[in-house]
Order: sequence, then structure tokens, then C-alpha cells
Amino acid sequence: MTLQQSAITGEEPDARIPLSTNLAMLCLFDKGETDGAFGPRHLVILGWRLTGPLDLAALQGALDDAVARHEILRTVIVRDDGEPYQKVHPPRSPRLEVVTLAADESRPRDVVVDEFINGVEASTMSVNELPHLRAVIGRFDDKDAVLTLITHHIASDGWSLHVLLRDIAAFYAARRGFGEPGLPPARQYGDYARWQQKDLADPSADLKRAYWREKLKGVEITDIRADRRLTPQTTAVYSVYRFVIGEELTAGTLNLARTMRSSPFMVLLSAFNVLIHKMTGITDLVSSTITSGRVDPSFNDTIGPFFNLVPLRTDLSDCRNFMELVRRTRATCLEAYANELPFGDIAAQAPDLTNTYTRDNGAVCAFQLLQNPAMTEPEVVGDMQYAEVRERYLSCAETSDIPNGVLWGMDMMSNGKIGGTMRFNSKQFDEATMVRMVDDYRRILASGVADPQRPLSAL
Repeated sequence: MTLQQSAITGEEPDARIPLSTNLAMLCLFDKGETDGAFGPRHLVILGWRLTGPLDLAALQGALDDAVARHEILRTVIVRDDGEPYQKVHPPRSPRLEVVTLAADESRPRDVVVDEFINGVEASTMSVNELPHLRAVIGRFDDKDAVLTLITHHIASDGWSLHVLLRDIAAFYAARRGFGEPGLPPARQYGDYARWQQKDLADPSADLKRAYWREKLKGVEITDIRADRRLTPQTTAVYSVYRFVIGEELTAGTLNLARTMRSSPFMVLLSAFNVLIHKMTGITDLVSSTITSGRVDPSFNDTIGPFFNLVPLRTDLSDCRNFMELVRRTRATCLEAYANELPFGDIAAQAPDLTNTYTRDNGAVCAFQLLQNPAMTEPEVVGDMQYAEVRERYLSCAETSDIPNGVLWGMDMMSNGKIGGTMRFNSKQFDEATMVRMVDDYRRILASGVADPQRPLSAL
């Protein structure tokens, strides 16, 4: 690395950067480079519809600019030299692929776009490939295209991809002659890892640890039974099942949330807890959700794997009705948010919590409402408009992996509906099981929203 390159990265040559707790947690799911957290399918992928003339040379330059701006996109996790650490490499140009999309008048272009993104989500990227970024363009014609950004999950998360797209758009506009990018200074993920070490050494973190020791004493994360057992030799194949909560039920959910001074997530999670209770018979539930993990707003413009798994313990045993469950769920969530720590730190306070992950006949279901920077409306950059592709309805047999279990993702869409995804290991579960769970969930939510005074046993 030259001195000039060192200045670009912001790190001294051969500097060893400590892991964040998130990266350390991903190392626990390290199954080599063919599966698990460091496998070629543990990716984060989003798509945006582009309208207007597309300058591929300017886009390639903007991608290069983004890689130079964000160190984590060119950082490797060294795992074969004693204690793992981060090492930043000089900028390299990411791959930009272009494919032609058939403009078949017999099928809406939105369906073709959905299929195209599904195909990208089934692709692979080696953790050894630098930068941890690739772009694939699908073009209908000179003024209608789809941009997909692919990053490895050790380098980003959903929030990060929105930040990345914003930066690429600003660099693209600048290269097209529409002024300077005007981006805020970028703090690096290595800075975050160092900041986190100091933050977790602060006495306030000990108070939070004490909260979790008491809150999670003697409990495990609740799991559901799988259709098939896993063996140590099993290589995961993740599928995605997509579903929609209609306008009427979405409106009812939002109305109940307002009435109870709760967030929509709290109402949705309450129905999810009822579903898991009915499936397992367990009343003292420990659900898990995924937060943005960005507890310090000064890192909101930083790209990296900030996402955090947070356990939420809610006792349904003497809960009289759905309204009371929403109140309890609200209290559980507010307490957890106020005491949020990285999952590894939380698990260290509750020795039994992760016993669930040692079983081969079950899976943890994480439940999240997507939390990304506000980018719900189309944006204009120079002479082109871009908008995230959020209304997607096609399920897919092969998609990007998660480290373990089943992941529910809920999205409040601008069309007045809630879009949902379930990512599941098809080596463990049949899609029919996922479909049945969603149907039961929709029925429970509808029943609870229609009559919040209804007993849980009648939902």
C-alpha cells in the first residue's frame, strides 16, 4: 500500500482494527467460505427502478467513488491469524454488469423487475472478493432500467444499502455535471468498532447488563419445530415466501396502534407472539427482533453491519385479551430499546438464552419491521429518477442466506398495505409450512384488531 493509498483509507498500512461485536457474533456462525455467515450467499441486496437516460461510465465512476469513501467495502476479516481483526485494503473498482430485460407486452414490466431481482438475490459473492460490492443493471430500454446493489453481509446491512445508494446517486450527479456531491463527512466502520469498545466499558453499560441478567434469567429464545432435522453436513438453501397484508387490515393495525399509543410494530409483534404461543404452547415467550443497531446517530451515514438481534421477553400466561397483550408488548419493547446492548453482550448475561441454537430440530423466528432511512418517495438525481422496488410479490426457491433460523420482514408500503417476507432454510422447512404460518398469523392479527377485547384463546 502506498502512502497515497494509506491516506485514502484513513488507516496506517497493516493496521489491525478490532472487530465490532456484530462482526464477532458473525464469527460464531463461521462455517467457512461455502456456508454460514462468511458464505457466498450471506448477502444484502436491494433494487431501484431508474427512469431517464443512464450513463454507464458515470455510474461506474460513482461506484468507484463510493468504494473509496467507505472503508468497510474493502475490508477483510482476518480469521486465521489468532484473534480475528479487520484489515482495510486500497480501493478497487467494483463489478458493474448489464443485462437486457425483455419488454414483453403480455407481462407487466413490474413482474419482470420482480423476477430479475429474485434472480440477483439467488446469486453468489465470495467473501474474498473485494470490494464487497457489485452492481447489476437490468435494462428495458434507454430510459427504463433497474439497478441492484449487492453487498456481502459482513460489510453492510439494509440501512447501509440506502446510505450507499444515496452516495452513489450524489457521485453520479456530480460526474454528470450537476454540481458537487455535497455529502456529509463519512465516519468509518473501524471508528465505530473502536467507539463501541469504549461505550461498552462505560458504567452505563453495566446498568444495562444488570437489566438483561434479571430480565432473561433462566429462559431461552423460543423456537419452533422444524419439518426436518439438520445434520452437521447440511448446507443451507434459503428460500423466500412473500405475502401481503391488505389495505383494510393494515388500516386497522395502524388505527389500533394509534389508539394504544403504540407503534405498528408492537401490534404486529403481539399477533406474532400469539402465533408462536399457539404453535409451541409456551406462554413465557422470548421473541427476537432485529434493530438498526445504530445507537449513536453520528454513525447514521456509516456503512457496515450495524444490525442487532434483541430478545423480547413477554409473558402471556395471565393475559386476558389482545389489548392487554399489546400493552405488555409495548412495555417489553420500550424497556429493551432503553437498555439495548449488542446481542453478544446480552447473551453473556443469560447463559441459557442461546441453548436454542444447539438443537437440530428447531429454528428461531426473528420478527422485524424494516427500519431504513426515509427514502419512500422517488428521488431525482440530475436528469434521472430512482425509486426503491418495494412492492414485490413473487416467492423464490433460492435467495440470499441468513446465519440461522427463519426471518420475518414486514414493510409498511406507500400503497396502504404491509408487505411481508419469510426467509427460511428449505432443508429444514417446506414452503407449505410457511404459507400455513402466514395464514394463521393473518387470521390472528385480523381477529385481534377487529376486537381487541377478545381473549387470546379465541384469536
